[in-house]
Amino acid sequence: MAWNEPGGGNQHDPWSGGGRRGGNGGGGNRGGGNQGPPDLDEALKKFQDKLNSMLGGRGKRGGSSGGGGKPRNAFTLPGLLLIVALAIWAASGFYLVDQSERGVVLRFGKFQEVVTPGLQWNPPLIDDVRMVNVTRVRSVTQTQSMLTQDENIVSVEISAQYQVADPRGYVLNVRDPELSLENALDSALRHVVGGTDMIDILTSGREILGTAVASRLQSYLDSYGTGIRLQTLNVESTSPPDAVQDAFDDVIRAREDRQRTINQALAYANAVIPAAQGEAQRIVEQGQGYRESVVAEARGQANRFNALLTQYQDAPAIMRERLYLDALSEVYGETAKVMVDVSSEAPLMVLPMDRLSQGTTGAAAGQNDDASSLDPRLLERLRTSQSENDSSNNSSSNGIRREGR
Repeated sequence: MAWNEPGGGNQHDPWSGGGRRGGNGGGGNRGGGNQGPPDLDEALKKFQDKLNSMLGGRGKRGGSSGGGGKPRNAFTLPGLLLIVALAIWAASGFYLVDQSERGVVLRFGKFQEVVTPGLQWNPPLIDDVRMVNVTRVRSVTQTQSMLTQDENIVSVEISAQYQVADPRGYVLNVRDPELSLENALDSALRHVVGGTDMIDILTSGREILGTAVASRLQSYLDSYGTGIRLQTLNVESTSPPDAVQDAFDDVIRAREDRQRTINQALAYANAVIPAAQGEAQRIVEQGQGYRESVVAEARGQANRFNALLTQYQDAPAIMRERLYLDALSEVYGETAKVMVDVSSEAPLMVLPMDRLSQGTTGAAAGQNDDASSLDPRLLERLRTSQSENDSSNNSSSNGIRREGR
């Protein structure tokens, strides 16, 4: 039968260890050498008794008739509450500073320090800690219409990216850093645009405009002590007023056409000038070659004339005859007919030398016909003159040989 079964003979719990054997029926947990775990109800009662004794009350064990309880202390409860409040106040002073943040500590409104990342403690209600993110890149964008130096209206859209470089200045020096940045950006932009012509702002001067505005804006922020460091500044767009947009588009297209024409002309010049220079060099080299050839030919002719002069001085008659024959052969070498002066009394005869020259290669019948058609007297005289010429040539050649010897 179970130990806790109704009507059972064993009314003892298994942890009591037979506590009743100690002789004290009510102290099962106190008597005996084998003690079990404490009773939860009894432990709770003990705690209540100790709390009542601390607060000056009476314990339940004294009974209602007993007067031996301690008198209640009036400062015990407020002291206990004060201790609890101080513990809560001290625990609420711990906070964690993130790696990307810095904490600006103000003690009664006065700057105390800038805390670094990590676990920090400051007394609550005394110190005010303001967290500032120093790594996040913030941005601001503005679109404004303003006058240029040549009194034209232009619309400029500009954006600026910045970071917090000085947390103390960012928190304490200005009331609204973002608003101060917007006002400074508007002032710097108007100052730079007011000193620039509109055509430069719309075309090639945008990069110069952005650089000038960034430099002036950073100087404004440093003079205000905002603790802001400008990262980049971009001129997003520049445009004229809507009423004259078409006219400005025409101007821009005309400028683009002008630049394209200039580029085409430069390309043509780069293609033509080298070719012209090469042609000029070729003509110069041809002229130099012609000069050298003419000079060489003239020198050859001079040398030839000197050689002929030497031969003429040795044999004037022979050289005159030779020069005469050379001149005749050069003059009549290209003609098909030869004129021969047979005698001073006879008329001028024209011989068909082309037919006579073809007699060696033509047919025999044709040669007989040509020979029969000529005058026999003329043929005889030609033979006689030919023999005389041969003899004179032989004698002259023999004379030249003797002179050479």
